[in-house]
Amino acid sequence: MFVPLHDGLPVRFVRAPFVTRGLVAACVLAYLATGLGLLPIHETWIYAGLGVIPSVLFGTEALPDGLPLVPGPLTLATSLFLHATWLHLLGNMLFLWVFGDNVEDAMGHGRFLLFYLLCGIGAALVHAFIDPDSTRPLIGASGAVSGVVAAYVMLYPRVRVWGLFLKGIPLRLRASWAISFWVLFQIAAAFLGGDEGVGWFAHLGGLAVGALLVLVLRRPGVGLFSRA
Repeated sequence: MFVPLHDGLPVRFVRAPFVTRGLVAACVLAYLATGLGLLPIHETWIYAGLGVIPSVLFGTEALPDGLPLVPGPLTLATSLFLHATWLHLLGNMLFLWVFGDNVEDAMGHGRFLLFYLLCGIGAALVHAFIDPDSTRPLIGASGAVSGVVAAYVMLYPRVRVWGLFLKGIPLRLRASWAISFWVLFQIAAAFLGGDEGVGWFAHLGGLAVGALLVLVLRRPGVGLFSRA
């Protein structure tokens, strides 16, 4: 496993990564509101009503009375802000915090927000098509964050990233190496049977969507595979 800590790459085009910070804040607030019982609905109903349930999305199953909380297609977006555990939240937010600012810088605020949402939506759709009969809600920013990771490694593969590897070994490696290890882990878990509670194919879907969208959403003049 790989947990990023710091890359030291400054932003060049924006004053501050407001969208990245706003997304982190939104996910943290959503987790606190759900986990601390600040909402009038039990957290399991929130996950069911705002998470992506493939069988419900495709109309083969229906939610009980009182649900859904939003129309089915809208859960492709609302699910991105929910996390079941603090470790789930912390992992996603670390990746977003370390890599998101530079991807936002390379795209601009508006296009980065669009990019993030499209990566998350695409990831959820891949998950749903892989297992269309599933009745388990898919929640979390992992698919969107995977898209951010894909964009980062295509923009800045030579940047050295500090991270924790394997069982917490601190190392400073090129982003291309560090992220490659992470991607291989995602592929192995998806096809060889990782934790069934994790949407591995959503991660892979987010990676694919992010790799495609960075080609068209980056700023004019921002090249790929920078030597920065």
